[in-house]
Amino acid sequence: MTTDEHAEHAQRARHPLPKGHRSHTPAERADFGKSARKQTPRSSLGTFSVGPDRPDPVSLLEEQALTRVHELVPIRHGRMAVSPFTFFRGAALPMAADLASMPNSGLHVQLVGDAHLLNFGVFGTPERRLVFDINDFDETSVGPFEWDLMRLNASLVLASRERGDSPATTERVVLSAAAAYRQSMAAFAAMKTLDVWYSLFDVDQFVADLGKSRKGRAQVTEKSLRKIRSRDSVKAAESTTTMVDGEPRFVANPPLQVPAATLGLDLFSGSLEKIIAGLYDQSSMYRRSLSPERRHLFDEYRLVDIARRVVGVGSVGTRCYIMLLLGRDPGDPLILQVKEAEASVLERFAGKSPYRNHGERVVVGQKLTQSASDLFLGWTSNTLPDGTVRSFYLRQFRDWKASIEYAELAAAGFETYGTVCAWALAKAHARSGDQIAMSSYMGTGTTFDEAMLSFALSYADQTVVDHNALLAAIESGRVQAVDGV
Repeated sequence: MTTDEHAEHAQRARHPLPKGHRSHTPAERADFGKSARKQTPRSSLGTFSVGPDRPDPVSLLEEQALTRVHELVPIRHGRMAVSPFTFFRGAALPMAADLASMPNSGLHVQLVGDAHLLNFGVFGTPERRLVFDINDFDETSVGPFEWDLMRLNASLVLASRERGDSPATTERVVLSAAAAYRQSMAAFAAMKTLDVWYSLFDVDQFVADLGKSRKGRAQVTEKSLRKIRSRDSVKAAESTTTMVDGEPRFVANPPLQVPAATLGLDLFSGSLEKIIAGLYDQSSMYRRSLSPERRHLFDEYRLVDIARRVVGVGSVGTRCYIMLLLGRDPGDPLILQVKEAEASVLERFAGKSPYRNHGERVVVGQKLTQSASDLFLGWTSNTLPDGTVRSFYLRQFRDWKASIEYAELAAAGFETYGTVCAWALAKAHARSGDQIAMSSYMGTGTTFDEAMLSFALSYADQTVVDHNALLAAIESGRVQAVDGV
């Protein structure tokens, strides 16, 4: 790809969400989607190749490490080194750079930004219903709708290969997911506006429907749902705390969980104390980010302890804490996660976020795309002793949250899982973008699906190459890594 072509593709990726498209008729919006095919044929989305000016993926990872907690970065590299799929999970920035070098549809949505298959799962709504939806929004930003689907499909290839599926099975899984996204978007395009926003994937109904078939019983059962419903703050406290003088306190499990008292006074006073004090200030940023009734609920609790917590793969090294709060008594715990939000990896390619606080960016993006959001979801910021301003967002640490064990599913179950993820992604995009134009662009045939498969297979192969590059960097000592953490 030439420099001029790269610039043209990047410019299309930076195009903002379409304004005023809702004033056009459905037919005009459909025509707009079809016209986008002329500038970017659907088949062109399936062509991925590495150019001579491609950024070194290991260098991009080293760049990200500069703003993270130094002693935790080797854990991230160690987790990414395990397999091509674990590398992929932490390599959202290298993939964003690759996507920006390709043609794009120019049809923009609020992207998830890191829509690999393990960032979907089950959680509880404030109304105490189990739903299946996207559950990670650290990289959410505006960009071409297909970028999320391309990341999901590439993750399906890598996971399928890791499972030991045959090439034919892998291809079927990706084609089914791409078709499910396309067909779901067509269904959303035919809906009334409010019906799109009311759409959610009710897990209880899902189990009732699947329970009629043998395949369904093998995937999700009522027993597994009861287990998910037990995963709340009370259950989380059982595994993360111990009783000290009649009240729970976080246990030390370094480096994965380190109580604030163990971290040292400088770190506590510089990175935590102001955050915590600000949460209870009546005019604090976090309190202002909550609705009045949720502020009242938050005030029902008092803080008793805090700890640093290592989570995920891509997020390792960012400043992440868990707060232990108590309600009426020691048997009434609430654990909130305080997670650092850095600039989205998409911003340098798709345009800068309009939000100065990246915690707010994450929260707004989540509320725009997710069916239901956590009661305590909000944002704040903190200025470190060196003058650096850090953004954070808060949510419950565990609230009926669970991931699907994709490796344990039969081939048919894994294929079903991929289609459900694709439905959730289409629903998220339909809420923020022009579902009629996107559906029209994809069309009713399989051209778009086949392009998604072609890209996913090629990008999975490239991920193996990039994973080997990380292993070589670790072997040479260029990159530090810790295994098994």
